[in-house]
Amino acid sequence: MAQQLLFHDFSKNLQKISEIGDGLERLNCVIDWSIFRKLLKKIRNNKTGAGGRPAFDEIVMFKALILQQLYELSDDQVEFQIRDRLSFMRFLGIQSFAEIPDSKTIWVFREKLTEKNLVKKLFDLFLKALEAQGFNATKGHIIDATIVNTPRQRNSREENQQIKDGKVPEDWNKNPSKLAQKDTDARWLKKNGEKFFGYKNHVVADVKGKLIRDYSVTPASVHDSQAAPDLLSRIPKGDKIYGDSAYHSDDISDVINSRKLIPKICSKGKRGTPLTPGQMKKNRKISKLRSRIEHIFGRMTQMGNICVRTIGKERATTCIGLQNLVYNMDRFAFLMR
Repeated sequence: MAQQLLFHDFSKNLQKISEIGDGLERLNCVIDWSIFRKLLKKIRNNKTGAGGRPAFDEIVMFKALILQQLYELSDDQVEFQIRDRLSFMRFLGIQSFAEIPDSKTIWVFREKLTEKNLVKKLFDLFLKALEAQGFNATKGHIIDATIVNTPRQRNSREENQQIKDGKVPEDWNKNPSKLAQKDTDARWLKKNGEKFFGYKNHVVADVKGKLIRDYSVTPASVHDSQAAPDLLSRIPKGDKIYGDSAYHSDDISDVINSRKLIPKICSKGKRGTPLTPGQMKKNRKISKLRSRIEHIFGRMTQMGNICVRTIGKERATTCIGLQNLVYNMDRFAFLMR
């Protein structure tokens, strides 16, 4: 009797959660998760044997990572929140506590995504699904980058210089435990008088829908213009491209010309040669559309996607790629309202 009452209370509470507004339930309504299954099966262990616990469903594991990015949770926190929150269990389609993956399983699943380099493929797959529903880039693209922080390294100047030169300090090699906690791929960046340590998320988004169309990940020290040529080379020929004054370089101009793109790049003043009134007016006009990408970064900041807690560029690329994918899912749910 008590068990029946508990089940009734849970069902009634879930109904109330839906009435108030459950964003996770909305995601389940608008996203066909089955499109990811074929790719996700590639990370399964093909070894067979008697005994042992059956593997968790790959969609459940993938959606656990989605929760992690949506709410900026550590692996331990993901497990705790799934156990603690009815809305999380409903989102995953879990019916009992025995079906909840533990933090170690979540970590291993993300590691396998990194090993197989699958996140970008998952991102591209979802983007194709969006385009199939009519969400195409029809008003041009915007290019920009945002800094993604990692835990700061407490290194000496000599150690930092060795890392910058592509070397690993000798005493770190003698201490594997210490080396495992050191990110030798992330870099420092000083911007507007403030120091940052980590990576950059370089993205191309469409002007109209504000969906991320492509991205690349680099150390934070890489200038925006250095990552731009590769991203621009993937934009459809003849399209408009919006960007701030950081995107002035010969390499970018070459790509724009070869792709016959229509440049909408803010002009950049030089020492002794300030912008003319005409250039300033043009910049303001461009910025009205270019600034739409700041809405993307603002939403990602609200979701907590301004840092990663991993070590190394490969793992950071996985997490940042998941951040971009989750943003697109969140944005798609909003556009479908």
